[in-house]
Amino acid sequence: MNLPNKLTCLRIILVPFFVFFLLTDIVPLSKLIALVLFIAASVTDALDGHIARSKGLVTTFGKFLDPLADKVLVISALVCFVQTGLCGAVPVLIIIAREFMVSGLRLVTADKGIVVPANIWGKLKTAFTMVTIVFMLFFYAFPIQGAVIPIVSTVLIWISTVLTVISGWTYLNAYKGEITSSM
Repeated sequence: MNLPNKLTCLRIILVPFFVFFLLTDIVPLSKLIALVLFIAASVTDALDGHIARSKGLVTTFGKFLDPLADKVLVISALVCFVQTGLCGAVPVLIIIAREFMVSGLRLVTADKGIVVPANIWGKLKTAFTMVTIVFMLFFYAFPIQGAVIPIVSTVLIWISTVLTVISGWTYLNAYKGEITSSM
């Protein structure tokens, strides 16, 4: 297994630890630890892709696992946000629905020997959503009084949701021939 794929696997391994620290109150500074773990996992996302492309280490396994690792990390954070009251369920459900749709698309195209790589909209959606999650985690770890943070968090989550819908549409549009020929 090459380094980019190891970094992707590390991202998946960090998720249960991130969730534990985000949701527990029995460990001192648990929210700060969750923030650090999420940032570390997000950094592996940037690193694995950069290393894979610059060193010629792009693999089919990496093309499959990288977006899956992103989904596991982001969905875990968002579901925890719903549980903690940091986020509403509707944008999270839209985001999860898109993730299932794109994963289904990848399964349909894989059956035809086609690997669907992340496109620019998918990358933008992932990056923006991860930054949004870091913002929300920061203010969850270091709460300040006032209504500005919840409003900004809500706006950021909805921007992420819009980017998610645009991204999902671009994937469907790009591979509509493969979808219709599978019906």
